[in-house]
Parts: sequence; structure tokens; C-alpha cells
Amino acid sequence: MELFRTKSVENIGADAAGEDAGGGVGRLRQHLSARHLVGFGIGIVIGTGIFTLTGVQARDTAGPGVVVSFAIAGVVALLAALCYAELAASVPTAGSAYSYAYATTGELIAWIIGWDLFLEFALGAAVVARGWSGYVGNLLHLPTSVFGEESSVNLGAALIVVVLTAVAALGIRESARVTGALVIVKVAICVFVIVAGAWFVRGANLTPFIPPGRPSDSGSGLAQPLISAVAGLEPAVFGIGGVLTAAAVVFFSYTGFEAVANLSEETRRPGRDLPLGLLGTLGLATVLYIGVSFVLVGMVDSPHIDAGAPIADAFDQVGLGWASALVSIAAVAGLTSVILVDLVTMTRIGFAMGRDGLLPPAVAKVSPRTGTPVRMTLIFAAVVLVMATLVPLAELANLVSIGTLFAFVLVSAAVPVLRRTRPGLERPFRVPFSPVVPVLSAVACLYLMVNLSVETWLRFLAWLVVGLVVYAGYGYRHSRLRSTGVAAPAAVADPLPTPR
Repeated sequence: MELFRTKSVENIGADAAGEDAGGGVGRLRQHLSARHLVGFGIGIVIGTGIFTLTGVQARDTAGPGVVVSFAIAGVVALLAALCYAELAASVPTAGSAYSYAYATTGELIAWIIGWDLFLEFALGAAVVARGWSGYVGNLLHLPTSVFGEESSVNLGAALIVVVLTAVAALGIRESARVTGALVIVKVAICVFVIVAGAWFVRGANLTPFIPPGRPSDSGSGLAQPLISAVAGLEPAVFGIGGVLTAAAVVFFSYTGFEAVANLSEETRRPGRDLPLGLLGTLGLATVLYIGVSFVLVGMVDSPHIDAGAPIADAFDQVGLGWASALVSIAAVAGLTSVILVDLVTMTRIGFAMGRDGLLPPAVAKVSPRTGTPVRMTLIFAAVVLVMATLVPLAELANLVSIGTLFAFVLVSAAVPVLRRTRPGLERPFRVPFSPVVPVLSAVACLYLMVNLSVETWLRFLAWLVVGLVVYAGYGYRHSRLRSTGVAAPAAVADPLPTPR
């Protein structure tokens, strides 16, 4: 049962507040406000999804109904964000989902979540770095031998990872400033796309809004959704099934908003600013996604949407070629901010795990000069650099979605568990209608997960097996919780909640 010992909320809070927390790793600096958190959130959320997945899913899976797919994915993300908001405001810690799992379901599950989040952010950063290289190469007419997917060694991806690693290591304030500038650029151009594109929307392109369903060309192999394989259903595209399948895929576009919760230790007023940061990010992103996807399918008939650069090509098709250059600039800005926030977030999870002894504390140590875990930043950046430079990762993008959804399921479950075990815990923000909303969030995330392909599930399970081997070889033997023998009690006599 040592594998399922929980870490008390008090211990998590003491580690976050201590000057010499976690065996000498140090303390992160509190520089962020709600405005910074929304900037980081939008910085990571609006990126690859809006500039690529929109076109692919509209053309191949959902037709104009991709607008509904984005709305469904946005609602699921919002439910999860409400759960994150309560936990982040109540337990402000750098580990976010990892730390919430440690407080509710125990060390083994916490390790699995932390390992899962490494997959999400490292793979996400690598995929986006390769996308950045391709966009910059096309925009500046650079040689495809070093920029883009045709290169054997993608120097463009390596360049952007090195530059942004330096920014991430310099300090959270510097990262916030760079992210804020990039967010202003891409949000402004997204608004331009919606306003300018609205003049070219044609009703004929939106009819039928949800095309009749038909069998999928992918057949019945590993590429089919898990739910089809288990239930013996024939894979289909378009129709309601196609809209739901597209929702599971475009959920990738919302991944990363939980990065806001990972910055809670560096937030000045977490009880107030974290809910604003999380919900503000999701609200703005959902409005922009629905607006851009509606304009895209209204401007161009779905079968004729370009899969590689759908929005830029749509303006070309209506005779506004100059506008496609603006879209490319927004894509570059968007992808740059995604990589930066991925790097920052990934290292905060590693910092929290190092503080708990599940990773070597020496590599999680905070630099007294920059206030960031520089060694952890460099190690994770090196992993991203290798993957982004040498490994074609486009086919693995769905792993980011399944990893995120898995974390969301456990975070949603943590809300009612902590409500039951710690009823008197101060909660500056509370999920409305709990446990109904957390249960809906968990079920919705699970449903999207089973709409992902069988091969995605197999790759995900293989990654988790590797993580369990690493935990057995190092984390279990060096865990601070195990070595000190201090675990959270089964029930804590909290004071009665203050009437609200």
C-alpha cells in the first residue's frame, strides 16, 4: 500500500512556501498576475490546431460540422478547467495535476500523471517546433533541406528550441513578456481572419452543415477509433459520428490550458488569479476557434479545403492573397509561443517531482540568479531538441490529446475526492454543482479518449510501461514521502467551513 500513500495538502503547501523546500531545490518566484496567466494560456492553446487541424477535419471527417466539433471539445475543456480552477486555487503548486493526484489517489498514480504530462508537453513542443520550421521556411523561402519535413536534420526546429530554451531559463517574467507580445500578434490576426473572412462566407458552402455519414476509408485496422473496434462498429466519417470523431481530434487544439495551473506557485494571488486565468483562456480560445472554423468552411467548400495551410489558402481562393501572408505571420507567432510555454510548463512538473524525490533533486534545483529550475529546463529542452530535429512526429500528434485527456479524467475525479476527505479546506473557487460537473467532465474526457485510434492507445500504454520501469528503478526508492514515512491521514478533522 506504500504505492498509494497520499501527500497531505499541508505538506504540499509547505513545500511550495518553504525557502528550502524539497531537500534544497529552492522556491520559485511569484511574479505573475491574472493577465500574465491568460497570456500564457492563450500562448499555448492557440497554435497548431487552429492553423492545421481545422482544415484536415473539415475536409476529411466532419465537413462544416467541424464548427460543432470545436464547440463540443470546448465544452469538455471548460468542464475540466472548472475542476482545475478549484484545485489550483485551493492547492497552489507547480505540479498541478501531478500534485492533485498525489493528494488524492497516491504516489503511483501521481507518478503516472507526471510521466503522462511529460509526454504531452515534450511531444507537443517537438511537433510544434517542426511545424514552426515549415511555416518559417515557406514564409521566407528558405531551403527545404534544413527547414520543413523534407529535411533529414531539421535545423529550423533546432534553432527555435535553442532560442526559446534561453528565454525559459532566464526567468518567468521574461517568458511572460515574450509570450504576451506573441499573443497580441496572433489574437489580432485571428480577429482579422474572422472579420475579413465573414465577407466571403457563402451559404452554399455551409449546406449540408453536417454531411450524411459514410464508411471511412481507413478500414478496420489500428487506425480506427477504439470505440469502433470494441463495439464492432464500422468506422464512419461525416454525420454525427464524424463530428464526434473530429471533436476528439481537434481537442488537441485546446490542450495546454492546464499549463496555467502549473504556474500557480509563481502567481501573486492564486486564489483569485488562477480561476480567472484558466476560464479566461478557455473562453477566449473557444470563441476564436468557433469563429475561425465557421469562416473557413463558409469561405471554401469543404472538399476543396487545403490540408496543409487551410486558412491562408482560403484567402488565396477568394482573391485576397495578401491576407495569406498575415495568416502565416500569425501562425509563426502562435507556434513560437506554444513551444515556449511547453518548455516552461514541462520544467515546473519536473521541479515538483524532484522536490518530492521522484526525480533527482539536484536537477530540479532553482537557480538563485534566475529563479527558474535551469538544469531541469536544459535537460528537457535537450530531449525536445533531439525529437524536433531528427524524428518526424506528425503522426504522433494524437498522443498529445490522449495524454491530456487522461490527466483531465484524474483531475476531475480529484475534486469530489478532496471535497469528501477535506471538507473544510479553504476553496477560493468552487466548481458549481459538484459532484455532477466533475463526473460529467470525467465521462466526457473518457468518451473523447475512446474515439481516438487503437494505435494511439497502444503507443500511450507503451509510454506508461516505460514510466513504470523508471519509477521502479528510481522514484520508488528515493521518494521523500516513503523515506520519511509521513503520509496524509485517512481523514482530517478540518474546521467547519466558513459560511459563504
